[in-house]
Amino acid sequence: MYLEITLIAFIIDRVFSEFKYIRHPVVLMGNFIKWFENNFYKDNIINGIGLTVSLLLVVGFVVFVTKFYIDNIFILGLIASTTIASKMLYESVKDIISNPQNIKFLVSRDTKELSNSDINKAAIETYGENLSDGVVAPIFYLLLFGLYGAFIYKAINTLDSMVGYRNERYENFGKFSAKLDDIVNFIPSRITAFLISFLMLSTKAYKNIFKYGKLHESPNAGFPISAIAGVCDISLGGDTSYFGKVKSKPYFGDGNKEITTQHINKALEFQIRLDIFIIIVLGSLYVL
Repeated sequence: MYLEITLIAFIIDRVFSEFKYIRHPVVLMGNFIKWFENNFYKDNIINGIGLTVSLLLVVGFVVFVTKFYIDNIFILGLIASTTIASKMLYESVKDIISNPQNIKFLVSRDTKELSNSDINKAAIETYGENLSDGVVAPIFYLLLFGLYGAFIYKAINTLDSMVGYRNERYENFGKFSAKLDDIVNFIPSRITAFLISFLMLSTKAYKNIFKYGKLHESPNAGFPISAIAGVCDISLGGDTSYFGKVKSKPYFGDGNKEITTQHINKALEFQIRLDIFIIIVLGSLYVL
């Protein structure tokens, strides 16, 4: 296990977040995906597999070269911190309270006609889902497989966010990426949900995991979303508009459907507890 590098990476992310003067690895991955799509896109699964395999090979090679030339644990921790988005996620969701118009930067749903309650709901859903994708999953794979695990996971997650849509263009081309993303997020999403219920001491969150977690079309997203809904005593989900079409979605939770900024603050209370938990657990394991 890569305890020391993971602890350093998490602390660096919580203190500094993104280094704006350095081009983020996810941006570089996104540029590769766009290049491949522009040059090799075809409406079939085979080309989509080619995209995924080629990106993972490139990322794996870059990690290999990095580890070959760098053996300083602090520098490796600094590099690994770019795979974690804990502080950025917190600040982005917190910002919605005073700047609700910025919700358009956080979600893929249509945002022009959203009510204040819908905006708050979208912010909390994003926070719950991305606690898994942006925090718990990278730490999970970093602990198990070091830089390879964290960056390969990040590549898969970036692929899903760019081509993993079920629409006319990406239904086939992005299918392999989407399925792979489902696989790698299976365990982290459930860990995230149980951490939410455990650290927030919420029996309702725990009950929601089992009652609503499997209702989401994603095999993973429903679990942390249901847990955070239980913590806040709200109902997330419901019919949502994407690309001009309303999509029927189940509700996650049986609480209030009128969601306020107070509910956002309640959800964000989880952050400090998660920070303390991760630092204590990783620190204790390292000492032992």
